[in-house]
Amino acid sequence: MRWMPCVVRSWSGDHLSVVVGHPLVDGYLEFCRSRCRPNTIIAIAWDLKTFLAFVDKPPVKVTSADVMGFIRAQMVWASNVVRLDGTGGVSARTIRRRVSSVSGFYSYLLACEDTTVTRNPVPRGLATRREKSRPRQGVPLVRNVKTLPRILAPTEVDAFVRVLRTNRDRAMVEAMLLGGLRRCEVLGLRLSDVQTGERRVFIADGKGGRQRLIPMSNRFFKTLSAYMKEERPINAATDKVFVALKGPRRGSPLSAHGLDEIIQGARGRAGLSHATCHELRHTCLTRLREAGMSIKALQAQAGHASIETTRVYLHLADDWLAGEYRKAAAAIDAQNLKAPK
Repeated sequence: MRWMPCVVRSWSGDHLSVVVGHPLVDGYLEFCRSRCRPNTIIAIAWDLKTFLAFVDKPPVKVTSADVMGFIRAQMVWASNVVRLDGTGGVSARTIRRRVSSVSGFYSYLLACEDTTVTRNPVPRGLATRREKSRPRQGVPLVRNVKTLPRILAPTEVDAFVRVLRTNRDRAMVEAMLLGGLRRCEVLGLRLSDVQTGERRVFIADGKGGRQRLIPMSNRFFKTLSAYMKEERPINAATDKVFVALKGPRRGSPLSAHGLDEIIQGARGRAGLSHATCHELRHTCLTRLREAGMSIKALQAQAGHASIETTRVYLHLADDWLAGEYRKAAAAIDAQNLKAPK
């Protein structure tokens, strides 16, 4: 009977198990478990499931032609499919991630040396005329379009925060909106991570496993204090800060799905067309840059591994860019006026 890949997830305490139904793929996912965050493992599993379902071959028989065919099919599908929000079906960034997941899987098989796989079927790139002088700088298989992240205008932020119903919800939103925390970092906060006296928050498990200690606004700690005193169940069986407040999961850690529902509900009540956890984070980092925070400081606050990731907020901070332009334009005008006629 032909094998059909299927992603199955299960939790045992804090341990996430993800399988696709093939021993080689499942072994790779188990290997990734000690190196990646749960969301990353799930994304890799879905990427490999999508790829293997398309090629319809055992993993050891996949060729470079299969990979190129997969990329072409994803691009065609992206041009024909439109999501409910009006955007394309599969973005170039998604295709790049899927190809990267496939490449990582075959690199793992090569490292294990216990299969018939002798080469990674994912090409490193396409050759160019400069191949001899710059052999490692070919054309990427998928061109990645760099886009500016969306942010909320001040009026949208006010409308959004105004319709939040509990101090818990406001504290979580303020953690993203005033501190630039990611969704997973908000949900991962423990009681011992909150340093109220120093007005700082410790991120124990940030993206890529990176830890950081960042300052937070007094407004966040005031809202958090109200939540802890008035809303958080006294007998909550967890050290996580944010928990479910009602229902059968009352006192249990709030899930990512639960936080997404809170954000979606507030967005609808505020009448906004967009507002996500990551947009709240982008809004925070953009405002900090507009207020004069240096790029290096912003990188530390955001928890970015590379400062190149942080540089996008130079382009989002319109007031800063406009100010720099006006100063340069004034200098040029002054030089032109001094030039002899």
